[in-house]
Amino acid sequence: MKKSTPFPIDIDATRQLPLGMPAARFLRDYWHKRPLLIRNAFPGFVSPIEPGDLAGLACEEAALSRLIVHDRGNDRWSVRSGPFQESEFPGMPDHDWTLLVQDVDKWDPDIRALLEQFRFLPRWRVDDVMVSFAAPGGSVGAHVDHYDVFLLQAHGQRRWQIDASASMGRKAPPTDFREDVELKLLRSFSPTHEWVLGPGDMLYLPPLVPHHGLAEDACLTFSVGTRAPSSAELIGDYLDTLIDGADEALRYHDEDLQVPADPYEIDAAAMGRVVEALNALRMNDPDRLGAWFGRFITTYRAAGEILPPANPPAPQEVAAALQQGLVLQRHPWARPAWRRATRGATLFCSGLQFALPIKDARRLAAAEHLDGSDYAALSAAGRDTLLQLVGAGFYQPLDEPGQGDEDAHAQD
Repeated sequence: MKKSTPFPIDIDATRQLPLGMPAARFLRDYWHKRPLLIRNAFPGFVSPIEPGDLAGLACEEAALSRLIVHDRGNDRWSVRSGPFQESEFPGMPDHDWTLLVQDVDKWDPDIRALLEQFRFLPRWRVDDVMVSFAAPGGSVGAHVDHYDVFLLQAHGQRRWQIDASASMGRKAPPTDFREDVELKLLRSFSPTHEWVLGPGDMLYLPPLVPHHGLAEDACLTFSVGTRAPSSAELIGDYLDTLIDGADEALRYHDEDLQVPADPYEIDAAAMGRVVEALNALRMNDPDRLGAWFGRFITTYRAAGEILPPANPPAPQEVAAALQQGLVLQRHPWARPAWRRATRGATLFCSGLQFALPIKDARRLAAAEHLDGSDYAALSAAGRDTLLQLVGAGFYQPLDEPGQGDEDAHAQD
């Protein structure tokens, strides 16, 4: 079944090279191009959560969860979305079902800490850590994803089959779906490679690689997914932004109009004027485009909406408390990023934007925690931005109760 390729498809990691190679080589040779099994990527890995923890999280109103059951005898699949009742899980069969919970990194700090191992990627490209528990035989069927994903085996063993035909120089496999199930399962699947992964092993898959995972025993798998908005999503959102800010005085005009050879023809001159009218919207302006994308990507597929505190502290009170030892922690649902602008930089946080010096934007985007010394190192504009973020709920005192679903509501 397995055939050689110009690039190894499985590799052993070392403590110095958790990807089994330098990150730059991985990005050059594998990222978005070809799959890679990395044995022992997380040596001695022990899952920071238990299946019971995941089941408890799936009962939360704000958590995004699904329960998938496969009737192998009739090849029927059922899918239910949470929240679930705790009483449901003890009665589940001992085989052929899977519980999946999205955005577990937003709920559990130990899961979130795993993302530090993926700093070779732009942080704004990383979406979430989905955790799945599967009973023996549990699976979600053969499918494809439209984004890059790292599948880290956290507990137990899972058998993975993939079809790497495209990266082997063969014809890309078909990706049409079955019509008899709710899930987007592949109509046909012919694997080229098969492995059993144990704790600490990790499988990287670029978009559109058919794959199928099957639990050998009760197991947990962590899926580190990435944000990959479609071209339609990008253009749709950007056009909405352009329309909202468009000047009604900017219109199609034809002061150079000449008598047409055929009054029903839309000629080349007319189309040139259409392009001119569209260009008047400054669609290619780098700062305007960059500001839109920063807002867009820091809200795309957001886990939930962060609400300001019921009684926000006065900015001067926060500033004084920081000088007296207060430590702030960023809300786990906040999504920061920054970009260089024509002058200085722009900091983005979950759709908000702030003009800042580069060093402030860089510091605030990276800061999970901030203390008095961090605050003192900011410029006046940086301090004002931080206080605005505190007032909006994006930073809260360290270990303050209500860091999760009590302060934020999941979006529909």
